[in-house]
Amino acid sequence: MTKDKTICHPVPVLLEENPAPARQQKAAWIFKGSSAWCNCSWELWSKAAQKACGSWHRGKMNIQEYFARISYDGSHKDADLQTLTVIFQHHIQAIPFENLSMHCGETIDLDLQSIYNKIVRKKRGGWCLESNYLLFWALKEIGYDVCILGGNSYDPAEKAYTAHINHILLKVEIKGSPYIVDAGFGGAYQAWQPVMLISGKDQPQIPGIFCFREDNGIWYFEKVKRKHYISEQSVPTTNTTEMGNIRKIYSFTLKPRHIDDFQELNTYLQVSPDNILRKKSICTLQTTEGIYALVGWTFTEMKYNYMEDTDLLQITTLTDEEVEKTLKEKFNIVLENKLVPVNVRGLPPNIVDMI
Repeated sequence: MTKDKTICHPVPVLLEENPAPARQQKAAWIFKGSSAWCNCSWELWSKAAQKACGSWHRGKMNIQEYFARISYDGSHKDADLQTLTVIFQHHIQAIPFENLSMHCGETIDLDLQSIYNKIVRKKRGGWCLESNYLLFWALKEIGYDVCILGGNSYDPAEKAYTAHINHILLKVEIKGSPYIVDAGFGGAYQAWQPVMLISGKDQPQIPGIFCFREDNGIWYFEKVKRKHYISEQSVPTTNTTEMGNIRKIYSFTLKPRHIDDFQELNTYLQVSPDNILRKKSICTLQTTEGIYALVGWTFTEMKYNYMEDTDLLQITTLTDEEVEKTLKEKFNIVLENKLVPVNVRGLPPNIVDMI
């Protein structure tokens, strides 16, 4: 073999159109940037090619790989409501809502390939922009009629909806009926099923009763709250301002959006010091019974309907070492970079504090 040093990537050129068994086949290597050729055994080519070209194969997104990530092994040949509901539930019980990247010194890129690699291959979670964009891609792949919408979350401290869009959600049409599918709100305000887009109708689910209200083209998403019972074995929570039985979550219109409409928001959320996501490191995951939530060093486990109209909360304060262990054991997350937990206290009432 020549000693040419300009080798980059090996590309296999099969010597026979109908080759013999792979173990006995000979292959030729063409080295990009070089005139060097080498005849070698298939075994040697296979090892080197897998190492050099593996990233090409890993880069391609695949719906079956997504299904494996969410532990879904059912059929998806019919783009119906039943299939949508099961896939959605697998998604929210496998993919945490989390903002840990910004507290690990990592940049969050709002492009599909980066999100896919992070959530599907690295088994991370993501915030609404990431989780719902990934779900949008998956539903498109399956064959659903789905579009992106923009939402304005409700700020309890201001008693108003935000002036600018700060949330992404999905609308899916099935046999002429529209449903809101949102896998990216997290915490106790995460629906467990697609919610039919109809105004004024109570829609009970395990997490609670959800409802839409429409007024002059603006839709409002709300939830009926339940009482919280705090386990005697856990650390008591601080008192929060009572906000009534109805919890306003966000508003939205039916204007279709494109992911590029959220690029500026994605950047803002990562750099704005006043943003609550900068002041709290958050990781929440829906379970078969309720929620796991890790905010800073505080781990909360919520069980829905522990008693009639009452959810059970068990709250534990963790050490730094326990935070890392909890992320692995409860959320199946192993971070590549060091997490700096954050939980600024004394903020006005907000969704995170009301988990």
